[in-house]
Amino acid sequence: MKILVIEDEAALSKSIITYLGQENYLCEVAPNINTAVEKIYSYDYDCILLDISLPDGNGLSVLKILKEDHKTDGVIIISAKDSIDDKIAGLQLGADDYIPKPFHLSELSARIAAVIRRRRFNGDNILVFHEITIDTLAKTVTANNQKVDLTKTEYELLLYFTINKNRVLSKTAIAEHLSGENTDVYDNYDFIYAHIKNMKKKLTAVGCNDYLKSIYGMGYKFEY
Repeated sequence: MKILVIEDEAALSKSIITYLGQENYLCEVAPNINTAVEKIYSYDYDCILLDISLPDGNGLSVLKILKEDHKTDGVIIISAKDSIDDKIAGLQLGADDYIPKPFHLSELSARIAAVIRRRRFNGDNILVFHEITIDTLAKTVTANNQKVDLTKTEYELLLYFTINKNRVLSKTAIAEHLSGENTDVYDNYDFIYAHIKNMKKKLTAVGCNDYLKSIYGMGYKFEY
């Protein structure tokens, strides 16, 4: 799961990223609106943490851009401004939640999980695809009543494919989902092939059907 932290306080950003990293989230930072907009246009995020007071303007302008571009990224406003007007404005513009500073990182993590659950899984922690069951809270996978011991990357791949079932996902989109802004450091997509191969091998070992199809010249599709 990929998170964008739009926050200009370096110490707070660092503490959020460190904590969420331990929760197996892939995090990126934007210290201002301009950087945030560039990232939003380039990538999709499961949840965006948005500060209102930013060096180059009001963070609510980011919400307007998301709404105009019909983006479905979840948004939690994090701000020292604990006024009812800011909260109402943010929610009216499409924010999913609002948490005032200071806050406990454990509460922030719980709210992120709740937003992603509502946005991606219709409010449920459990995602079922035929014989495959994914517990997004425990981050575990079972198939045919057997635990599938996936690595963090393999788990993220399976979850990404399942969420986007019956859609063709390009290699670039998969690489961006796994690596975010660091995608450019890779010379090729061999790392994707390796993770997919290992994931499929582990699923096959517990009797799963092969739902992942390679679409020549385009990418991959997780089919019914």
